[in-house]
Amino acid sequence: MQPLILALDIGTSSTRTALFESTGQRLLASTAQKAYELITRIDGTAELDPSTLLDAVRDCLSKTLHYAQNEPSLSGRSIAGVGTSCFWHSLVGVDKQAKPITPIITWADARCRQDAAQLRTEFPEAVVHERTGCMLRTSFWPAQLRRLKRVDPDSFKQVHQWISPAEWVQHSLIGKSNCSLSMASGTGLLDPNTLLWDAPLLNACLISTHRLPTISDLPVETAGILAREFPELKNVPWFPAIGDGAASNLGSGCTTPDLAAINVGTSAALRIMQSGTNAKAPFGLFCYRVDAARFLIGGAVSNAGNLRAWALRELQTPHSDQLESLLAERPGPDHGLTVLPFWTPERAPTWNEDIPGTILGLTPATTGLDILQAVTEATYHRLALIAEKLIHQTGTAPKFLVSGGIQHSQTAMQRLADVINHPVYANPEKEASIRGAAIFAIEKLGITVTPLSNTGAFTPRTNISERYQLAREKQKALEGTLERHLF
Repeated sequence: MQPLILALDIGTSSTRTALFESTGQRLLASTAQKAYELITRIDGTAELDPSTLLDAVRDCLSKTLHYAQNEPSLSGRSIAGVGTSCFWHSLVGVDKQAKPITPIITWADARCRQDAAQLRTEFPEAVVHERTGCMLRTSFWPAQLRRLKRVDPDSFKQVHQWISPAEWVQHSLIGKSNCSLSMASGTGLLDPNTLLWDAPLLNACLISTHRLPTISDLPVETAGILAREFPELKNVPWFPAIGDGAASNLGSGCTTPDLAAINVGTSAALRIMQSGTNAKAPFGLFCYRVDAARFLIGGAVSNAGNLRAWALRELQTPHSDQLESLLAERPGPDHGLTVLPFWTPERAPTWNEDIPGTILGLTPATTGLDILQAVTEATYHRLALIAEKLIHQTGTAPKFLVSGGIQHSQTAMQRLADVINHPVYANPEKEASIRGAAIFAIEKLGITVTPLSNTGAFTPRTNISERYQLAREKQKALEGTLERHLF
């Protein structure tokens, strides 16, 4: 009668919930998922409606917990803890009763470009990066807070506290919450070495520590409306949410520097985990906390599954059940296109937020399938650039474990291996973030986790990798040309 772990994975485009064994194995039938859409506009808006997110979380929790109540094999098994993964960098302003005053402003919201640029004139970006592990760019809180103060000073003044969506959801459900070191480190306002808010940036954003959440990795006991609806959760320790990237590494088993987690979902990222207090990353990459003992270095790209969804929606591509075989017949970059996949302002490794999405090489013969393949490869090229930086930093190539929607396609996994020119391995747990949320809770409860099994490698094909290397040089040249002549 081993206890169970309840895990939540709050993502940019959907929420998942599931039950896990205390060994770290997911009970697949307990999984619930609900999708929603970002509110986007041509001015760079990328928001979520708080009530839409909360409704999705409540719906998923209800389905997972009702499954547990009605599944005979789970009778008598208690829930020992709740773990959560949530998308990093996003914020919502709340009043004294924790009611939202602002929408949820996500990492993808680009309306603060001028505010980020202004901050870079006030602070040397390399110095801020050295201190916080974050760039002075649109993805992080300093630029977002400056924009909100500039465009809506009345609402800015009314906000009692700025918190992440994870803390707001937790407080709405159980009446209290903490902000983990992991979530705090993704704001761009925390020093990951001193574990304190960065005073110069707080002053620049015209806020004090009183308007930021309490930082603690300690759980709070489940109470409030959720405990009343599901008494089996009453007083169960609910651990503060960790960033989805930290969760992905935990869920992949990538907890040492020789193992790199690649996640390709709505966005994409490549990260390694290290231990210690000297939390530093090469300029252009990030450094975020997992907890007080561990940190991540790596890079994220903004355009991955969201860009694929755009291509499938807007282009006359073949039906989805034909795509796998058609793309398998196109192993290399024969489409003649060079793409900068910057539909949403791009992040690592170059952070060129002003360069728009670009397709070079269109001809009357270009097809929708050509463009879909080219934008997919363009995302993989950005991951390859991040991998090159990490390998240069560490002096060795790690083993790359891959999770996310990419695992649904053998062709995509092979193409990723060809582009980055390293073997890649499928994570046995396809949804690494939700498993990582469970693992975080399991670890903090003092329970030993069973390691994941090994999988076979997708090995790069030398002749194709060489062609992709040439294509990546063309992408870098195009980016440099636009940077020099357009901006």
